[in-house]
Amino acid sequence: MKYHLLPVTAFQQNCTLLAAGDGRTAAVIDPGGDVPRIQQRIQQLDLQVELVLLTHGHLDHVGGARELADQLQVPVWGPQREDQFWLDQIPAQAAAFGLPSSGVLQPDRWLVEGEVVELGDLRLEVLHCPGHTPGHLVYVERGQRWAQVGDVLFRGSIGRSDFPRSNHQQLVHSIRSKLFALGDDLVFVPGHGPTSTIGEERRNNPFVADARYR
Repeated sequence: MKYHLLPVTAFQQNCTLLAAGDGRTAAVIDPGGDVPRIQQRIQQLDLQVELVLLTHGHLDHVGGARELADQLQVPVWGPQREDQFWLDQIPAQAAAFGLPSSGVLQPDRWLVEGEVVELGDLRLEVLHCPGHTPGHLVYVERGQRWAQVGDVLFRGSIGRSDFPRSNHQQLVHSIRSKLFALGDDLVFVPGHGPTSTIGEERRNNPFVADARYR
């Protein structure tokens, strides 16, 4: 497995190009925009993209999803259905930031906790981790000790919970009961900023570290 991070748009959101063990079979996770740059990187890496995956419905994570999927002729899967209201607001979100919009996004398939997305030799387990948004998903490759967590958890921080239908208690519960249970050695890609490990955040994250809850 290889993964390539491509921060996109003014939000510097981590779009991830995830390649299976053969080095070519791939998925694009959270293509928030800058589709020409994403396409260029796909071509440079000689990837055969089979799928676009979304963690949640905020514009900076989904803004380029439909355009990219249509160009690649692949489906869009995720997030969980509770984020429908965010996807319906894409045109309004884009207008508020002066960004172009491809219109309301309707995924080809909603995902739910417990499903497994197969990508070549990879098996991405779907976790529902609400709090930042109600339909936020996390994708976990347990065998590779890797996860894409979107805006649930960051290095040294956690996701915002001041949006409509956000919930701080849910967010903390998602992190401590689901993400921390994945094991200290697991590496995760957040929606923004550098990667980290579960162990690092359990020890040192000022919002959710174990010491805060003793």
